[in-house]
Amino acid sequence: MGDQAGGAGQRPFNRGRAPAGGMYREEDEHDSCGIGFVADITGRPSHAILKRGLEVLERMEHRGAESADNKTGDGSGVLMQIPHDFYRQVIPGLPAPGSYGTGLVFFPGAGAPEAAEQTRVILNVIEEIAAAANLSVLALRDFPTNRGFIGLIAQSTEPAVKQLVLVPKNPEAGKAAAETAGGLEDTVRDLDLLLYIFRKKLEKALRAQGLEAYIVSLSSRIIVYKGMMMSSQLKDYYPELRDEGMTTAVALVHSRFSTNTFPDWPLAQPFRLVAHNGEINTVKGNRFWARAREALLDNPRFDRVLPGCSVGDLLPVIEPDRSDSASFDNMLELLVMSGRSLPHALMMLIPESWNDKNPIPRELKAFYEYHACVMEPWDGPASMVFCDGRYVGGTLDRNGLRPSRYTITKAGLIVMASETGVQDFKPEEVAFKGRLLPGKLLLVDLAQGRIIPDDEVKREVYSRKPYAEWVEKHLLTLDQEAGEHEAVDPLNGDDRALLFMERAAGYTREDRERLLLPMAEFVQEPTSSMGTDTPLAVFSGKSQRVFAYFKQVFAQVTNPPIDSIREDLVMTLTSFVGPQENLLDETEAHCRRIKVLNPMLTPEDLTRLLALNPARFPAKTLDASFPAEPGAAASPGNLEQALRRLRT
Repeated sequence: MGDQAGGAGQRPFNRGRAPAGGMYREEDEHDSCGIGFVADITGRPSHAILKRGLEVLERMEHRGAESADNKTGDGSGVLMQIPHDFYRQVIPGLPAPGSYGTGLVFFPGAGAPEAAEQTRVILNVIEEIAAAANLSVLALRDFPTNRGFIGLIAQSTEPAVKQLVLVPKNPEAGKAAAETAGGLEDTVRDLDLLLYIFRKKLEKALRAQGLEAYIVSLSSRIIVYKGMMMSSQLKDYYPELRDEGMTTAVALVHSRFSTNTFPDWPLAQPFRLVAHNGEINTVKGNRFWARAREALLDNPRFDRVLPGCSVGDLLPVIEPDRSDSASFDNMLELLVMSGRSLPHALMMLIPESWNDKNPIPRELKAFYEYHACVMEPWDGPASMVFCDGRYVGGTLDRNGLRPSRYTITKAGLIVMASETGVQDFKPEEVAFKGRLLPGKLLLVDLAQGRIIPDDEVKREVYSRKPYAEWVEKHLLTLDQEAGEHEAVDPLNGDDRALLFMERAAGYTREDRERLLLPMAEFVQEPTSSMGTDTPLAVFSGKSQRVFAYFKQVFAQVTNPPIDSIREDLVMTLTSFVGPQENLLDETEAHCRRIKVLNPMLTPEDLTRLLALNPARFPAKTLDASFPAEPGAAASPGNLEQALRRLRT
């Protein structure tokens, strides 16, 4: 079940992975967990908030999974504001709050091969990368932990936990770039961006050398405690969490049920901004698109805080060998670090339904349509909680299949979790109870000391740029604006040619009579109660249509079937084609694309595409055919050559 010990480059605390080979694929797995947060709406830090947060975590222990030893959990963690007064007592020379960055780091544990030597090399790399990023290592503290409270399986992969403290060589880097208490723009401090650059460079350098040290978090505002343990073990494993000096205005927690990947110390949540309950069904495509866009990424902020630094120095955006939730966190972090506010970035990644049936403002619909041109949704049943130290809140995907509930007390406390019962309040203490709504944001601004309503949050975001004007000016809808063209019959009504094309494409009489004709006649997918014993196309000895070799990658977990009413409300077949722009910028050129309402392109649609303005949308026809050997199946060599030709 795990990687074998020994040899350079072995993962010191990722040894719960399945070995390479065989039919198992960890990317086919999915997860569903417990999430929640407790916050003082007015931003007053106290140990009581942390204590309540840990209690919320313990009461969701049933949502996390545990191993056969009944003591090793899939993972749990808490995200909180940096308890400066406490750290000042244990870290000599700690500067003022906000002028340093800190976080826990997982180093190779005692059970890892050559742990001492790996740790020495990693420390050297940290020093080198920090110096290149204009940062100094103020402290690297051996963090107190108590391994006696975790299971033997967790102990066998336990990392050495250290606390890293970095300070900028230029004190001005600790100041806010343009932060104001009254708006959502520019909430990223220069120091946090510098810390992000350091972390990404460090990750890249360690991967290149076959080393691994996982930075749990690195921020001037928040810190994360987590690990491969059960919810009730967290405060015992990290005994400092019990100290009354540990104060915070927010505690965001996560109890992991790992079916997306094997249990793993780094994959425990929270991550650097979010904790997630559900699964990202589209994660494979999302990762591919993130990779494809990397060549276009650029942002002047990186060069401003560290001269000579570009986004290209920090790639890949998505960390390899992580979960769907971790990939989402990576993308969200990049968008925030490049200048978008946290609510703006979340609205891009988890958009609400913006079709004509959703009664939202026209400007908001234009915002979503604009961003659909530059970023595909990270779709799936998802309830997400998030926190950057100032903002804390939750959001629900547009399907609404992972509900969460919250309670607000008259004393200014807000508690949100995957379920009710995580905190006890007397009826007279409760001011309001509610639930997350599909596509809506619950946002608490700890700086302003208030809950910002969803419509106000989104109005401020979509009012920053003239999205409606840009969409109206540049977005071209193929079916409505590309002109009318006569219907094209490529077969010229020849039934024999039709039969030949059906056979060539792999369609059978059953496909025609049982599937295609009912769909054409009744405009709905035919249903039946019989199963299918047809072998997979790759195992079949018969010729198959190309489509048969591709199967939808979708979650096989606790998702109810989507009924036709919900499908009509929240789903669409619309896609966008055309040139891509830099994801980290916002211009009207970003929506200079073609809106296609149906992914099935008819010959008339192809004719329309070719008739578009070649200056705006240049088109080229590629030859996808290849010669086949007479009387035999297509030559694999010829097919490979044709595919290579298409790539070039």
